Amino acid sequence: MYPATLLIAAVSYLLGSVPVGYLLVRIFLKQDIRAIGSGNIGATNVLRSGRKGLGAATFLLDVLKGCSAIWLAAYIVSTFAPPIPVQNMEALAAICAVLGHMFPVWLRFKGGKGVATGFGVFLVASTWAALAAIAVFFLVILISRYVSLASILGAASFPLFAWMLSSGPRTPFFIAAQCIVAFLIIAKHHQNIRRLINGTESKFGSQSSKPESATV
Repeated sequence: MYPATLLIAAVSYLLGSVPVGYLLVRIFLKQDIRAIGSGNIGATNVLRSGRKGLGAATFLLDVLKGCSAIWLAAYIVSTFAPPIPVQNMEALAAICAVLGHMFPVWLRFKGGKGVATGFGVFLVASTWAALAAIAVFFLVILISRYVSLASILGAASFPLFAWMLSSGPRTPFFIAAQCIVAFLIIAKHHQNIRRLINGTESKFGSQSSKPESATV
């Protein structure tokens, strides 16, 4: 039981910690994404490199990191530790994958804000809730053009959608993990929240000289 749990935690963290945005910009543009815009390694900041394709690839691959962590957790449990509730290990994988993205060991623990990876983990574990939350994300961007606000509200809405839309039994730890991941994403946006309150946050697509605010 314990070796399987440790394996799932380690594998999920390492998957989440792959710095996709950093690697894509380094490989294709020969630049360090940390020197562009906000310095964040997420998809929003990769878009500021001027390559929409790289931004889209970063988002999709970050989502895939989250999905893969849940798939592997379910496989490890079913293969090596059948008595352990699968939902609990999926919940553990979700938390570790998002923490890996936020605090990657390869970049001195300075990573992204977990939006795309968080979407990925729950796209597998709680599909309808994840789709509803991403709909909120895009709706808020459409209305406000603040990616940070969209990320915060999308994350905040996920536990509510999970409660309303998920069917079947759910373990207490699985429910707790949904709230923990949402909290981590919102907490990672603390600087954006301060700028939103002060009215200095940059809108998506703006050419403002104010500090940039990549979010995913």
